[in-house]
Formats: sequence, structure tokens, C-alpha cells
Amino acid sequence: MTFGKDRQLKKEIIETGKRLDVLRLVSGRSGNLSVRIDEKNILVTATQAALGSLKEKDILRVDLTKEGDLKNKRVTTEFPLHSLIYKNFPHQAVIHCHPVLVNAYFAVYSDIKALTFETKLYLGNIPVVAQDTPAVTRPELVIEALKESNLAVLKNHGVVAMANNFKDALYLIETLEETVRTCAVARLFKKEILDDLDKELKGALCNEKAYDMFSKEHIQAIVDLVNKDEFIAEKGREQDLTLQLVIKLEGHDEAYKFIFEKGKIIKLEYDDNAPFVISAPGDVWKLIFLGKLNPFVATTQGRMKLKGELGKLSRWYVPFNRLFELFKQVKIK
Repeated sequence: MTFGKDRQLKKEIIETGKRLDVLRLVSGRSGNLSVRIDEKNILVTATQAALGSLKEKDILRVDLTKEGDLKNKRVTTEFPLHSLIYKNFPHQAVIHCHPVLVNAYFAVYSDIKALTFETKLYLGNIPVVAQDTPAVTRPELVIEALKESNLAVLKNHGVVAMANNFKDALYLIETLEETVRTCAVARLFKKEILDDLDKELKGALCNEKAYDMFSKEHIQAIVDLVNKDEFIAEKGREQDLTLQLVIKLEGHDEAYKFIFEKGKIIKLEYDDNAPFVISAPGDVWKLIFLGKLNPFVATTQGRMKLKGELGKLSRWYVPFNRLFELFKQVKIK
């Protein structure tokens, strides 16, 4: 049975390599792929393998608990990065490749300009890791970046994406490449691209006090800030932002129910009985409250759990995106 699973996963690696080649996301012998077999074993491409024309012999089985396997000189030079990802995250597949447009963009810019709602929903803020060598010599920095997003850019080198399957990992990379292409074309029409939805909120912070994350005082400070915000009030009236939304800390009893009526939070309750419930572990919520991770992106990437239909919640994307911007203005300890 294990043999059959290996054969199927090798087939997926070969097909993914061909797809990357067709999309011009790899060239020559660049890039590498891996997939989890079980808790201990992975399949990974060999060093100097051409992803566009992989054979089964180019894919190696590695036991992450065996010293001999870890020192196999045939595995890709980026094997330390792949192995560390599987040790730190539950994801099943990893793609590392060198997209031309992405590499060119991040060689001169430090962050992405999101010009479409698709970019904002599926990518959010893309972490960028400084890279000074042809191979990743400090994979721990990439691990930290992947805590913020399932996709990270390695400056002057390429990208790394992780997901529960190759298709989803590839979608992230394709979306980023298309985002960069959109930015390039937009600059042909106008050099200075401005997007009011992306601007930082103006004015001083309403409260400089730091709160314990997910305490009642923390959430109440957010409510107060939301109800003073003119943008949310305006968009809430326009889009009839009337619903009940719960945010919950996974593994704990804390649950906060925002009762919205036309853009105002008219009541804050402390139960999880609502049509929409967003829950996540503490480390994910911390990234969200610090402004490093957008909840919509966290949901589409599987970092947060959503009870309710994302499509219905997305109709209020604009005011909710401002709400998430406000999150980071209430400081946490």
C-alpha cells in the first residue's frame, strides 16, 4: 500500500513540475518539490533535476528521522528548508521555484501593491526574506515568514509555497505572478499607483495602552475604535453591514460576538452562537492583531476556521478590511 502511495505522489510531483515549466515559473534545473508521505517520510526532488522533465528516479524518498537519509547528497540543495517546513507545519506539499516577474519585482520593491480584490483575499501581505546566497542557508528565517503566510518571497532568489496539495501551493504562486504582472501593466497607464483602501488610517492612535490579547478590555477597545470610524460607518450604511460575527480563541472559552447593525457594533456578547464564527490558535490571532496577517487570507489559506460561508461574508469585504486595519491600532502586550 505504501508503494502504491509513493507511485501516486511521484506522479503528482512529475505533473506539478511539468505545469511549472509550462507556466514559465521554472527554467533549466532550478526549483525543487517535495510532498509528505506520512509523519516521518517525504518525497523530494534530487539535486540538479529539471522539474519540467522529471523521471521517477529524480524523486527520492527520505526518512526525516534517519541520519543517513538526511545526509543523502542526491537530495536537492534546498532539502534543509523542505525538512524544516515539514517539522514546523502540518502541510503536505512544498514548492520552491524562481518566477521571473516575481523575482524582478521584489528585487526593486519591498512589498506587493494589491490592485485587485483577488490579491487581497488570497495573498494579503507577502513576507519577504533577505537572501544573500544562491541556496537558502538560513531556513529558520523562512519558517518565521511562513508563520505569516503560506507563501514567502526569497529576495533575489525565488518563492516558497506550502499547502495541503500541490494544486493549492501552485495557485498561490500563480496568483502572485499575475499580481506582479498587473502591477507592471498598471504602471504603463500611471506611474504613481494609489489605492485608498490600502492607505494606513490617518491620525494618532486613539489609545496607546497595551492590552492582554483577547481580554475583554482588548476587544472592547476595538469595538470603541470601530464605532468611531467614519469609513466603516459609511460603507456599513451603503452595504447594510448587519450581521452577527464571532471571533474565538481556539482551545479556550473566550468568544466575542459582534452584533453589527448598518456598520455599527450595537452590542458585544460573549457566546459563539452566530451565523459566522472565526476561530484560530493564539499565534495566528497574534499575527492578525499585529497587522501581519489578514483574516480573509488566513481563512483561504486554512490558518483560521470559519463557520459560515466565506462568499457571504466577502460581500462586506471593504468595511471588514478596514476593521482588520483597526485591529492593529489597539496595542497588545
